[in-house]
Amino acid sequence: MDALIEFGKILIPSALVLYAVYLTVRSFITKEIELKKLEVRTRSIETILPARLQAYERMTLFLERIAPQNLLIRLNSPGFTAREFQRVLLDEIRNEYNHNVSQQVYMSEEVWNQVRNAKEDLVMVINDAVSALPAEATSIELSKKIFETIMAKQVDLIGMALSELRKEIQQTF
Repeated sequence: MDALIEFGKILIPSALVLYAVYLTVRSFITKEIELKKLEVRTRSIETILPARLQAYERMTLFLERIAPQNLLIRLNSPGFTAREFQRVLLDEIRNEYNHNVSQQVYMSEEVWNQVRNAKEDLVMVINDAVSALPAEATSIELSKKIFETIMAKQVDLIGMALSELRKEIQQTF
């Protein structure tokens, strides 16, 4: 029985010391893991943040380039018929969109949907405007009809998409 008590005197303090060492090592390892996670997150931010900013810049440029006041002036040529000009406008919008479609991975789904809706709305406005004109109409007449349609609309989807892009950028910082 005395041997058991002596054994307990040695075993209990040893177990307490071993448990204290275990807690210390576990705490140390947990802190190291958190530091590594923070370091990885920081490196990710350093890598992704410039790409996100570039994506926002590119989408802002896309929206500005397809805004009717910019698109029509940039691409209009007096020699085009309304149908030819429609094709030029739609090709330009599609090319710009396809060139920037990969930027959606850097922005929220809501903002990307607004950008896409703004593009699709403009395509519909162009198609509706050309269908309302006679076959022999000129590009100038099509431009006027597009401007009239845009002015008659209550909602500026391109402006709204630009506004949401700005808000999301501000939330990032």
